[in-house]
Amino acid sequence: MRGWNWWVLVGIPLAVLPTLTQGKTVKYETFEEDAPATVIGNLAKDISSSPSSGSKTNFRMMKQFNSSFIRLRESDGQLTIGERIDRERICKHTLHCLVAFDVVSFSKEQFKLIHVEVEVKDINDNSPEFPRKESSLEISENTAVGTRIPLDFAVDEDVGLNYIQSYQISVNSHFTIDVLSRADGVKYAELVLMKELDRETQASYALELVAMDGGNPSRTGSTRINIKVKDYNDNSPLFDRSSFTVDLPEDAPVGFLLLDLNAEDPDEGLNGEVVYGFGHQVPSEIRQLFRVDRKTGRLTLESPIDFESKKTYEFDVQAADLGLNPSPAICKIVVRVQDVNDNAPEISITPMTSITAGIAYITEAASRESFVALVSTSDMDSGANGQVHCTLYGHDHFRLQQAYEDSFMIVSTSPLDREKIPEYNLTVVAEDLGSPPFRTITQYTIRLMDENDNAPVFSKSAYEVAVVENNTPGAYITTVVARDMDLGHNGKVIYKLADTYIMGSPVSTFVSLDPASGSIYALRSFNYEVMKQLELCITASDGGSPPLTGTASIHVRIVDQNDNAPVINQPALNNGSSEILLPRDAPSGYVITRVEARDADEGVNAELSYRLASGEGSMFSVNKATGEVYLNRELSHDVDETLRMTVTVSDNGRPALTATATLHFLIIVGAPPNDRTVYWAGSGEAGEHAQWDLSVVIIVVLAGSCTLLLLAIILIATTCNRRKRDKTGDDTDSYGEKEILERGKNISDNPLLPLHGTVGGFEAHTFSSQPGFTGGHTGSSDLCSTSEDGREAPCVYEPDSKPKVRCCF
Repeated sequence: MRGWNWWVLVGIPLAVLPTLTQGKTVKYETFEEDAPATVIGNLAKDISSSPSSGSKTNFRMMKQFNSSFIRLRESDGQLTIGERIDRERICKHTLHCLVAFDVVSFSKEQFKLIHVEVEVKDINDNSPEFPRKESSLEISENTAVGTRIPLDFAVDEDVGLNYIQSYQISVNSHFTIDVLSRADGVKYAELVLMKELDRETQASYALELVAMDGGNPSRTGSTRINIKVKDYNDNSPLFDRSSFTVDLPEDAPVGFLLLDLNAEDPDEGLNGEVVYGFGHQVPSEIRQLFRVDRKTGRLTLESPIDFESKKTYEFDVQAADLGLNPSPAICKIVVRVQDVNDNAPEISITPMTSITAGIAYITEAASRESFVALVSTSDMDSGANGQVHCTLYGHDHFRLQQAYEDSFMIVSTSPLDREKIPEYNLTVVAEDLGSPPFRTITQYTIRLMDENDNAPVFSKSAYEVAVVENNTPGAYITTVVARDMDLGHNGKVIYKLADTYIMGSPVSTFVSLDPASGSIYALRSFNYEVMKQLELCITASDGGSPPLTGTASIHVRIVDQNDNAPVINQPALNNGSSEILLPRDAPSGYVITRVEARDADEGVNAELSYRLASGEGSMFSVNKATGEVYLNRELSHDVDETLRMTVTVSDNGRPALTATATLHFLIIVGAPPNDRTVYWAGSGEAGEHAQWDLSVVIIVVLAGSCTLLLLAIILIATTCNRRKRDKTGDDTDSYGEKEILERGKNISDNPLLPLHGTVGGFEAHTFSSQPGFTGGHTGSSDLCSTSEDGREAPCVYEPDSKPKVRCCF
């Protein structure tokens, strides 16, 4: 029913919703005042249209007029009376009283929306009542037979047949009643004069009017009517018409003119002066809404009127003269209120599941076409003004689907993901078809409930951390972080160390893991020389059911510390010293021994260097890199029989650790063995006696050779040039020239001589006379080269069948 207040009923478990099927309407009847627990119907039986699949179906009431009126048994959908229903209280003066609500039936396979209408039938529990127990009338003795006089009409809270069906009046020869029906079906009675009155014969009458309803048994109500007969009045006023019907728009302003009534009285003076007013039986409701001008008879609107409250008003207006004993004329007025579009649509949204008012909740795992909320619209206007069109805006993940009449379902159109869109803000627009239309806009929120659909994800799939050895037990190593996009327990991450073994022992004896924070701590002090790394596997689990997990690996690298000093293993030491034989005739650079040490550390911590700590520094040296000990010079004949020196071995750690060996050299007679290495460098510094690199030697030799060759070329060129200048003035000496040419010829003709050589103190270059070189030229002298001093040298052609060209410089 329109205008009722509905309340949200929270229900429906937060699970994946099954497929939605079109809603249907189920109608039941019950009687008011039925005892509580009276069975109304059973939804499970009444909506069954197909064989059951075997899955259990449950029922939940979505919205209801009053939770105490009707009860629903969720297991089978049985409807019963919750408490006694007073029809007159919830549906006053309404012919059909409906208690309407919505029920959802749901199973694993199917979801149905059921609209339930329970009609509350009326029982005859109310008697007719008149507004007054006693009323008085005055009638002139010259009133014409057949004149109708309106009477008070009775009211009955019941409806239908239980409402007033007839009237009766006490037996009387002058009066009777005529029972009529108004436009709204309400019956009323009019008093009809059946016989002329004579005041002198009977001046008054007492009548009893009885109203009877149609119930079984019938109920009645009565009132007493006292009639007084007045003296003769010549003429009574007469209306133009006995009744009027007028249409009044409900938005008409106060003061709006409905009718301009007119009644004529042919008498003169006061007997002909007419005044207007409501009949004495007109109720106060009519007098508050309408006004009749006493002098002019203008019927106007006294206060605003509402079509939705009442559609028809029926009342009497009377006109009477001012003479003595007036006999009023009656005019019946019927006002029909016309509807105008003065009401905006109303929107009521009932969610499937509600925790917070105004917010619908749906699981993110809901499938397509899952039901979210019911949108009910209503408009108090009628016709096109009351027809409502509803539209949903905000997101294409939801749409409106018609359920029945003015109700729509908000259903999902696609899979939902709370981690992407946790909340939807939708807009519902309801617009009627009036002109101009009225529109109502309602904002609505749909919030997604979390499902455990995301496993924890570590910030890195593989971690690599370093821990310095010799750490204290309980030292912090690192923290792993895994995020779960779900909420609540579904997003709460618990860390666990996978059960593995390291060197035969459980990993839990090496490290500990805080299950809440993911922080990892060392349980023991690590030794790099024993264990260089740890491989851990961490599992992150959420609190869902079943839980989802993620894993990450951790490579823990043990960092070496300089915690091991070098250990000298050669020569063999006894209490830190060793005795070594040294031939007296050992040459300078003779390698006496080699100190060898090792360091259990690695890297720079294991890089060793050797040095002479004490002893005969001028006599002995130590190779810094190899630890070889050798003589700086030959031993003198007066040297002691025993020489002593101390060698220190240091690593490269910070701080450096050292080892020391004391060497006692015992001088013996004799020469050293031939296979013993001897350094021939003159320097006494250890670094200067290191063996030379072969590549360095080769480079030095090549550089020296190139230098010598270059010097030789320069020397030869200089000598040749000087001699040529000395011979410049002797060009006319034919004998000398001939001799030179003859020598050159002899040289060139001798195949055993090289083409390049020196002839008579001159450098000569001889070339074969090939066309590519000479260009086939056989004429006189040509210039073929330039001397070092810039002058052109002449080309000389040998007088031979195979001429040779010789250029002299």
